[in-house]
Amino acid sequence: MSGYIKLFSGTSILVNRLAYILDEIGIASIVKDNQESGRLAGFGTLGQSVDLLINEGDYDKAKDSFENFQKEISK
Repeated sequence: MSGYIKLFSGTSILVNRLAYILDEIGIASIVKDNQESGRLAGFGTLGQSVDLLINEGDYDKAKDSFENFQKEISK
């Protein structure tokens, strides 16, 4: 997945919320759910194993929305 960066890791709910926010401003993202992949393969994972990846070129456009999202979840 060259050209992509991990923007956020967390629970499925939080990652999907951020993906929705980014989609609203026209930024495509990839949700990489390591928990589900591990379950399907027959082994488990621990912790916050859901990652949100975006194209490196979209980072500047996503930065403000991501910072607002972080403030929202830290309340």
